[in-house]
Amino acid sequence: MAQQEGKCLHCNHPLTKTFTDLGTSPLCEEFVKPENQNSSQKIYPLHVYVCDECLLVQVHEYVSPEEIYEDYFYFSSYSDSWLKHASDYVDKMMEEYGIGSDHFVVEIASNDGYLLQYFKEKGVPVLGVEPSENVARAAIEKDIPTEKKFFGYDTSKELVSDYKPADLILGNNVLAHVPDINDFVSGLKVMLSEKGFMTFEFPHLMQLVENNQFDTIYHEHFSYFSLLVVDRIFARHGLKLFHVEELKSHGGSIRIYICHKENDDRPVRDSVTNMLRMEEDKGYTDIDFYTSFDEQVKRTKRELLKLFIELKENGKTIAGYGAPGKGNTLLNYCGIGKDFLDYTVDRNPAKHGMFLPGSLVPIYPPDKIRETQPDYVFILPWNLKKEIMNQISYIREWGGKFIIPIPEPEILD
Repeated sequence: MAQQEGKCLHCNHPLTKTFTDLGTSPLCEEFVKPENQNSSQKIYPLHVYVCDECLLVQVHEYVSPEEIYEDYFYFSSYSDSWLKHASDYVDKMMEEYGIGSDHFVVEIASNDGYLLQYFKEKGVPVLGVEPSENVARAAIEKDIPTEKKFFGYDTSKELVSDYKPADLILGNNVLAHVPDINDFVSGLKVMLSEKGFMTFEFPHLMQLVENNQFDTIYHEHFSYFSLLVVDRIFARHGLKLFHVEELKSHGGSIRIYICHKENDDRPVRDSVTNMLRMEEDKGYTDIDFYTSFDEQVKRTKRELLKLFIELKENGKTIAGYGAPGKGNTLLNYCGIGKDFLDYTVDRNPAKHGMFLPGSLVPIYPPDKIRETQPDYVFILPWNLKKEIMNQISYIREWGGKFIIPIPEPEILD
């Protein structure tokens, strides 16, 4: 059952408490074609609530997932650091958890096969489940078996019938994209073999709050999870969270490990109890903790605009790097368009010649930066700042500098 207007995604409790209100924004992956730049765009409220019953932070489902993923522009393989992260994960699962050729691995939201390709190279049977047509096609072209489906309870029954239960299910940055979290998790329980386990990675709400990562909020993300909340959600469906790891990816993520509640081979580790206790100590069981976040977001908007106004008043040129979803939230909330940002660049050729949703900033290949020699490069995917600063370190040849927006606006040489 999809979310009802004004009701919690998880417990169906009425939503009345604001986490932060980011105004209105178009879909962050709805890039504008040149012939449509003078046409109107659909915009939707980006008002984030927190449920005062179960404490799930969430955005209303204003747009159906089918519409969001009909023609998707995010390809995981365009980030070198993310590919290394995927390869390291495969090595870990095989070396530490014994995943091998006699196991069946399923990735939910498998994108372009960026991760499953490494399991396949090592002879492990795999299956990707990916709802976006163009992205799934890219995976199939790499010979990664992929089902173009939205995952949920009904889909899981079909997959178990057509294939078999999975020994390892993984999902990277997918939980936030699920509008019906209970249907999704009930499907996972069906899909998982008796002694199998699952891992899910997602940005940690604690990092979002402490590092002011409000730009990671957009319509494609319906939920924002603390460990406290995600533990309750899986427990509700007879699944046990037995281990958690902190990761540096996406500005600070966690990887959770889950198995069937009845699986005594995997007891709950101290990592889980320690993080749950840490969240409680920091206030994540107190509704007032959540409602204080909005003022912090407003302050960052004012500081960023102040910086941009000062630079432009002094005749400086500013170009962007990247066209990520988080960048579109940031630009639209702060009101930064072509009056501040001359253009942005991206490694994904599918975005070249397009315009960012809302702000209509044009997107070019990365070589545009060397060609125009801007005074400042505004790094929109700030979670990849080290990788990007290395890639375009040549801007220092003409005295160029970098601007990082999060957690607070900062200029780096």
